[in-house]
Amino acid sequence: MGTWDTGPFDNDSAADFAGDLDEAAPEAREALIRGVLLRARDATGLLWEAEAAVAAAALIAAQCPGGTPLDPIYGPASPMPAFSPDLRLLAEEALARVAAAGDGPASGWFAPRKSRAWRSHIHGLRSILAPPPHDQEPLLTLDA
Repeated sequence: MGTWDTGPFDNDSAADFAGDLDEAAPEAREALIRGVLLRARDATGLLWEAEAAVAAAALIAAQCPGGTPLDPIYGPASPMPAFSPDLRLLAEEALARVAAAGDGPASGWFAPRKSRAWRSHIHGLRSILAPPPHDQEPLLTLDA
């Protein structure tokens, strides 16, 4: 069947990844997610795990402020652990690589409307995952 819609688990590869997460021991799930994100972020050639990386990033975004719960039909049925805070930035970096890949999922949409919806979804996930701005002291203060 391949890809049937634009959601993070709406394709065979991501649905298989959800099955892998369900079959893994609870304490091994974060390592599976970290692994797929690292491989996507660091890929130098074809992005073989792009769809799984999008699914992994969506799982992390679901735990962030502003994140939304995922559809349990195609996503993992098992509860996910509370993820380490460093996965948030890793997920955003992996999504940036997936979105920029000329040979990845970004280029695979034939219907322009679906392509826009997929890109919008990726942009929304990246917005949620982006690190919040740090409060900084002003470098210089001017007295009036």
